[in-house]
Amino acid sequence: MALYYIGIALGTACLMEFVAWFAHKYIMHGVLWSWHEDHHRPHYDKEGFFEKNDLFFLVFAIPSATCYILGTNTPYVFLLFVGIGISIYGLIYFLIHDVYIHRRFKWFKQLDSKYSRAILKAHGAHHAKTTKEDCESFGLLAVEQKFFKSRKEREAVD
Repeated sequence: MALYYIGIALGTACLMEFVAWFAHKYIMHGVLWSWHEDHHRPHYDKEGFFEKNDLFFLVFAIPSATCYILGTNTPYVFLLFVGIGISIYGLIYFLIHDVYIHRRFKWFKQLDSKYSRAILKAHGAHHAKTTKEDCESFGLLAVEQKFFKSRKEREAVD
């Protein structure tokens, strides 16, 4: 039974990458662009530490907290592990997006692997646009193959 619940938590964490991709593409760059827009502005153009974009933490924390509450107070214990999976993804997202990519917290140095460079390239390509239209690379962990190639390799293909 323990493996079942671990599987639910890990499966949910993996599924969250696609939920986050969908939310980023269709909600953050759609109806809630007014919250996300300041995240696409240059760092020097911002007042204070927080961004309106940080409100999305609550958007994802509410379903997680709800699953924790329902999973511990109803017979649907599996929901607790869905909540844990959402929390795991949230922690990964925070560490990679806010700590590693945007360096909002300088807790560790830049990594040097093909995958870490691909994540930085993909996120850089996403932030190359300051408008909600024509952006690419809406995911965080699932990176398109083209970002694993060097600039010379990418230009040779284009």
